[in-house]
Amino acid sequence: MVSRSELQDLAHILRRDVLLMTSAAGSGHPTSCLSAAEIMSVLFFHEMRYDPKNAKNPENDEFILSKGHAAPILYAALKHAGCIKSDLLLLRKYGSPLEGHPVPSLDWVKVATGSLGQGLSVGLGMALAARYAKKAYRTYVLLGDSETAEGSIYEALQLAAHYQVANLCVIVDVNRLGQSNITMLGHDLKKYQEIFRAFQWNIIIVDGHNVKQLMHAFEQARKETKRPTVILAKTCKGKGVSFLENKEGWHGKALNQEQVQKALQEIPNPQLPKGEIRRPPESQKTAFIRELLPLSVTYAKGSFVATREAYGNVLAKIVQRNQNSIALDAEVKNSTDAQEAEKVRPEQFVECFIAEQNMVSMALGMAVKGLRPFVSTFAAFFTRAHDQLRMAAVSQAKIVCVGSHCGSSIGEDGPSQMGLEDIALFRSLPGSTVVYPADAVATEKLVAAAEKNKGITYIRTTRVKTPVIYDNKETFPVGGFKILTKVKKAQIVIAAAGITVQEALKACVKLKEKGIPVIVVDCYSIKPFDHARFSTLVSKYGNKVLIVEDHYKEGGLGEMIMSACAGKGIKFMHRSITEIPHSGSWPELAEKFGITEKGIIKAVRELLYGITRGMNNKRADTTNLSEYIGR
Repeated sequence: MVSRSELQDLAHILRRDVLLMTSAAGSGHPTSCLSAAEIMSVLFFHEMRYDPKNAKNPENDEFILSKGHAAPILYAALKHAGCIKSDLLLLRKYGSPLEGHPVPSLDWVKVATGSLGQGLSVGLGMALAARYAKKAYRTYVLLGDSETAEGSIYEALQLAAHYQVANLCVIVDVNRLGQSNITMLGHDLKKYQEIFRAFQWNIIIVDGHNVKQLMHAFEQARKETKRPTVILAKTCKGKGVSFLENKEGWHGKALNQEQVQKALQEIPNPQLPKGEIRRPPESQKTAFIRELLPLSVTYAKGSFVATREAYGNVLAKIVQRNQNSIALDAEVKNSTDAQEAEKVRPEQFVECFIAEQNMVSMALGMAVKGLRPFVSTFAAFFTRAHDQLRMAAVSQAKIVCVGSHCGSSIGEDGPSQMGLEDIALFRSLPGSTVVYPADAVATEKLVAAAEKNKGITYIRTTRVKTPVIYDNKETFPVGGFKILTKVKKAQIVIAAAGITVQEALKACVKLKEKGIPVIVVDCYSIKPFDHARFSTLVSKYGNKVLIVEDHYKEGGLGEMIMSACAGKGIKFMHRSITEIPHSGSWPELAEKFGITEKGIIKAVRELLYGITRGMNNKRADTTNLSEYIGR
């Protein structure tokens, strides 16, 4: 163990490291690190239990630096604990794992942080994962006082108390100063206390530069068995350097060489203590058991089943066969049909209530602890959590997101409920997979396949019941598409996904009766997509493509296909949602935007013969790709 005096020595060492690192980098946030030196010293060298040689030991206590701009002091602590060997002076240098804000380029950094307000939710997910796996590890989250203004913090506070997550400990570095001015509450610890008391947390107030008080606070937190704990640590930004302490205007500024030398003269330079890190208990076999049994699919062709129902059906099978799968839902489980998982495995279901930002970050915390989260809500409401999804993608987490009630097909509920931007959102995430099944069979197969996908997988489901069009033995490789009609002399390809596949097939029958054979393609995999195979198909059938989708024009299926087929001489027509829809029935809305059977027939005739009479969409939507991009 490290003695109290040695912990203070370590705080001095961490401060010196931070100043040297940020000065060498020429950038960084040294003053935000200096305020947390004693907190980090006590945490890493006295309180936390972990194996410095094995970042992946499942018994290790977990630490989340939510105030990610204080990364230098985290790297310094890891270095002196023997966890990493990186040269601290390579902070922020290209190729160094010591990036400006923490990312999982280091094994000891489980998730990316620095987009403030998300670390507490991630920590809550980790703490719940420990409970589920029956592990003894604790999760510690260091928050900055400025980020407590973020709403997602309060989503996490409420849910942590609701589920009595006593193995979660949060430390708030109350250093009074934000980036550009004083924080809302400054050093008013009583107001902070009132806030956390309202959420029924265990509250401990300390002098954040008093090692003895910090040691005692962590000891008390470990004794709490029913509530999560928050340690409110009153600190001084820039602590240890007289010309930085409690001074505005220094946030995000590195010291020059002259200033560094002056500052180092004020900070003691002790020898590095040789005390032992507290070790975790012997690793026990994980509680997660993988039983990858085959998933049987049994739907009758022609029967009407909503794809959201199929999601519920397959999710129930997944949680039964695979104990590391877990379902999370934002209090719409009877609409997304995630309730089917809760019915069969209630212990593998987490009700997150109407708090999508917290839900996504919780899923990130669970994912990095070995769980496979399936996260569901209305497609429209994932947009609330775009930043959380972005950070999960940066963290390279494996999460399955399922957005139900997508598009204008939900009709009377109106535009506030219509997910019409969701494909664009998820397509933009690095390493993501985006699929949009047209029937129940495709849904079950694609959800099951998502278990093996890397990164974030988004599955778009529909509220209305649609016919089953596929045989139960059909396969749906990610990146592929299905050719649903077999004709020899078609002159046009109709590309659709999800509900518009059904409309395209109905139009196909009517067009065939009129002597106009078409190729209907189910583009169920929007990202990735087999562009080469698609281009070859189109070149075989007249180099004309009609794209039909229940999504805004920007960022959806059409934009994906057209941008990928640039310079290939293909003539496109794009039918999509071109304005904010109005409440109304699905047939009314689909007719307005030309994405019904009738609208598709009209569009095909226009694309083939230039007939424009009675069209709902403007002729300008028919164009060569080069002209389309030029507008």
